[in-house]
Amino acid sequence: MRRKLLFLLGCTFAGFSSAEQLTIERIFSDPALSGTSPRALEYSPDGSRVTFLKGRETDYNRYDLWEYHIDDGETRMLVDSDSLHRGEEVLSDEEKARRERQRIYGSGIMEYTWSDDGKSLLFPLAGDIYYYDLGKKSVRRLTETEAFETDVRVSPKGSYVSFIRDQDIFIVDLKTGKERQLTRDGEGPVKNGMAEFVAQEEMDRMTGYWWSPDDRHIAYLQVAESPVDEVTRSEIYADRIDMIRQRYPAAGRPNVKIKLGVLDIDSGETRWLDLGKDEDIYIPRVDWARDNLLSYQWQSRDQQTLELRLVDIVGNKTRTLVKETSDTWINLHSDLEFLEDSDRFVWASERSGYKHLYLYDLDGKLIRPLSTGEWSVDALAAVDEKNGRVYFTGRMDTPLERHLYAAALHTETPEKPQKISSRRGMHRIEFAQDGSGYLDDFSSIDTPPQVSLHRASGERITWLEENAVKEGHPLFPYKKDWIRPEFGSVDAPEGHKLYYRMYKPSGFDPKKRYPVMVYLYGGPHVQLVTNSWDKPFNQYMAQQGYIVFTLDNRGSANRGKTFEDPIFKRMGSVEVEDQVTGVKFLRTLPYVDVERIGVYGHSYGGYMALMTMFKAGDYFKAGVSGAPVTDWSLYDTHYTERYMGNPNRDDKAYEASSVFPYVDGLKGSLLVYHGMADDNVLFTNTTKLIKVMQDKGIQFELMTYPGKKHSLRGKQTGIHQYSMIKSFFDRQLKGAAQ
Repeated sequence: MRRKLLFLLGCTFAGFSSAEQLTIERIFSDPALSGTSPRALEYSPDGSRVTFLKGRETDYNRYDLWEYHIDDGETRMLVDSDSLHRGEEVLSDEEKARRERQRIYGSGIMEYTWSDDGKSLLFPLAGDIYYYDLGKKSVRRLTETEAFETDVRVSPKGSYVSFIRDQDIFIVDLKTGKERQLTRDGEGPVKNGMAEFVAQEEMDRMTGYWWSPDDRHIAYLQVAESPVDEVTRSEIYADRIDMIRQRYPAAGRPNVKIKLGVLDIDSGETRWLDLGKDEDIYIPRVDWARDNLLSYQWQSRDQQTLELRLVDIVGNKTRTLVKETSDTWINLHSDLEFLEDSDRFVWASERSGYKHLYLYDLDGKLIRPLSTGEWSVDALAAVDEKNGRVYFTGRMDTPLERHLYAAALHTETPEKPQKISSRRGMHRIEFAQDGSGYLDDFSSIDTPPQVSLHRASGERITWLEENAVKEGHPLFPYKKDWIRPEFGSVDAPEGHKLYYRMYKPSGFDPKKRYPVMVYLYGGPHVQLVTNSWDKPFNQYMAQQGYIVFTLDNRGSANRGKTFEDPIFKRMGSVEVEDQVTGVKFLRTLPYVDVERIGVYGHSYGGYMALMTMFKAGDYFKAGVSGAPVTDWSLYDTHYTERYMGNPNRDDKAYEASSVFPYVDGLKGSLLVYHGMADDNVLFTNTTKLIKVMQDKGIQFELMTYPGKKHSLRGKQTGIHQYSMIKSFFDRQLKGAAQ
C-alpha cells in the first residue's frame, strides 16, 4: 500500500475584503484551485531547456507537452496532444494497471522520455509511439498497430527506440525505421522486460529492462507468473460484473519466478545471469555502471538482506559490493550513482538508524560517509564530479521540511552539509545532468506549488510557474477565509516526540467547544504533517466549523528507521497508541468537545480508522474508513511481509494485526466505503468486514463505488465521496451537540 489518496490543493491567506464560499463542488471543478501546476518536469540532458506536461485550463486532466527554453526565456507548447489524437483513448488492461500503479490520471500525453543527447523526445499516446525532433520541430509516428506499446524510451546513443508489445521487447532503428522483435517467448504467464505487480506497486520500479550506455546490450528481467495463485476477482460496474482472473501474490503465497538476462543487440542472443541458488527473491533495482559492468540489487524474500552486486558481462564474473542487513527490514532506495571519472559510487544506507550517503570504490570498500547525524537524507539529487560536490534533499533542519543540501565529495572526513534552498517548505529537486542548475518544485502551507529554475548555488534564474495567488488566480476569490493551521508536537509516554498539524475553525472562539475530525494515514513511507500544500478537504472542514487534527505516529516516514521499526510484526498497535496520545492532548484543550471527536482515513488510513474505532472506542464518537485493509493476509507479499513477516511463520502477528478480533470494541458510529473494482486493496477486505459485523449484529453505514479502483478517481465520484463524509460527520458530531 504505497500511497494515500491525497489531493494537493489548499492555502493560507488573510486580510482581504471579499471572498466566495468554498464548496466541495468547487474543489473538484476546473480550473484547479491550486492554479497551474506542471507535472513530469525534466531538465534536458544538454541543459538547454526544461520540459513538462501541462493540463489545459478547460480540462486540467488533458495534458500537452511544453518547454521553457533557457536561452530565449520563452515558454511554448511543443506538442498539442489533440493534433495527434482526439476522442477517447481505449487503454489496454496492462496500461490501465500501469497507470493505477503510477497514480497518474488523465488523457493526452501522460509521460515522455529524453534522448541522452537532448535532441529528441519520445512519448506514447493512445497506444502508439511518437518521436519529437527538437531541431526539426516535427513529430514522427513510429508505430501504428492494434497492439498497445508501453514503456517506451530512446537508447542512450540515440540509435534505437525500444518498447514493450505483447509481453516482448521490440526496437525501432531510427535511421532505417525498421522494427525488430528482440524476445519471442513472452506470452501467457511469461513476460519479458516488464515489471511484475509487486515491483510496480511496492518497489517503485515501473520497468523491466535497461539499455547499456553503448547501445550494445539490454539487461532485462523475465518474469514467470505461473507459481503465483490465480484468483478470480470481481469488478462490479453499474451495468455489469467482470470476473477478472488475476495472479495476485498474497502474503505467504508464492511469488513470480524471475530471471535477469543480458541481450546482445547485434546477435539477438540472451545470456542469463546466475542469481544464486535461492529462487524466492526480489530484484528491485538494475543499473549499468559502465558499458560492460551491470549492477543489480538482490533482496531476500524476508527483506532483511539487500546486496548490491556487480557483474562483468565480458568476464562473466559477479561480486558483491555492499551487503545491508537488518533485524526488521531494509528500505529500498534509488540513491545509487556510479561516478564517471573514477571507480567509485555513491550509495545510501540506514545502518546508523538514519538514511545517509556513503562513498565506495568498485571493489566494495567503504571510503567514507558523505553525510551523518540524527536526521535523514531524502534522496540523492546529483553528483558534480568536476567540482567535487554531492547534492541531496534531506531533513537536517526539521523533519517537517525538505531542503536541498550540498556536501563535499573529495574531503577525507564528512563536513557539515551546506543548505542551498532558502524558503521554508518542501522542495522537490530535479538537477541538470552536468550539475550546473536545478528545478525546484516548491510548496508550503502558505504557498501553492511553484516551479523555479536555479543555479547550483541556489540563485533563482527565473520562474517557470510562479503561480502567484493574485486577481485571476482560481484561489483568489477564496483567500479571505483561508485558515492557516498550527504545527506543534506532543511528547508520548514512551519518550518519543509526535508532530501534529491543527486547523482551527473559521471565526474561532477559544470560549467555545468544537467537534474534531482526526485525519490520518499512519502507515509506512508516508508523512502527512509537513510544511507543504495541503488537502483542500481539510481546509473545507475547518471552514465548516471543525477542528481538523493530524498526527504522524511511529511507523511513518522521514523520522529515521528507529522511528519506523516499532511497527515490525505489530501493525495496528503502536500506531493506535500514538493516535490516542494525540487525542489525549486534544482533550486537554478547553475549546475541544471531547464527546465529539471523529476519525477519517483512506487506504492504510482506512485501516487505522477501523483500528482506532475498534481498539480505542472510548476516544472516538464516529469514524470513516475508506478502502481499508482488514486482514493483512489478503494483501501482497512484498509490502506485507516486509513489516509483518511471513504468515506461515508469524500467524499470531497477522491475527493480532487484523481488525476482526477487535470489532466488538466499536462504540461510536462507523461509515465504510470502497471501490468495487479495487485491484490494490481488494474489495474482499470490506466484504469480509461486512459479514463479520452483520453476523455480530453490529450496525454500520456502507457506501460502495461501482467500477472504481483504489483511488476513486473522477470529479463526480470525488464530489459524492466527500459530501458523504461531511454529511456523516455533521450527523454524528454536530448533531450530538444539538
